[in-house]
Amino acid sequence: MKALIQPTESCYDLIADDLANNGYCVLPQLLPAALNLALHRRVTHLDEDDFQRAGIGRELGFQLNSTVRRDETRWLNPKHVTDAAYMDAMATFRLAINRRLFMGLFDYESHYAHYAPGAFYKKHLDAFKGQSNRVLSTVLYLNPEWHVNDGGQLLIYAPDSNTILQTVNPNFGTFVIFLSEQFPHEVVKAQRDRYSVTGWFRLHDPLQAPAI
Repeated sequence: MKALIQPTESCYDLIADDLANNGYCVLPQLLPAALNLALHRRVTHLDEDDFQRAGIGRELGFQLNSTVRRDETRWLNPKHVTDAAYMDAMATFRLAINRRLFMGLFDYESHYAHYAPGAFYKKHLDAFKGQSNRVLSTVLYLNPEWHVNDGGQLLIYAPDSNTILQTVNPNFGTFVIFLSEQFPHEVVKAQRDRYSVTGWFRLHDPLQAPAI
């Protein structure tokens, strides 16, 4: 499938201004409703075995730690029509932001995330220690009729602080962008199944394998 309506140039201008001035941006909607609906159908129809428990760290430093996070993830498959449509939209996003901010965004990796009731992810940074090629994080929420008492909010913290800059309810279609190395963030405990697509734009690293 292909997105029928792309974000406007003025929308990209707004995102670039927010990133330049604040380091993060929260939009009630960015992508076409048809694409959001297709992604929702896709993730909610995946089997339980399609997901893997999420861990912390990478490669030799990877470990499962249920005291830090209890979500589960599934990498997007570029051969699946819905996943490919989302990746195409993010490729357009990458070019638009590079034109405005000269960030050098090179590629993008992304996975579905599922928080079952009781799942959470404590305060953390997306850029791993000693590996800073993840520079811009994105989250697309896929939760129709989500209420505040359903939990699962994203808390964005000020750099090197416990001050909460923004609390984001994971409403359907909401799109969040922030600088990966600067903003600690947290997912509070969900009270019902919570779905999203989480991704990272990366700088070019000739020593690292291509994004999945």
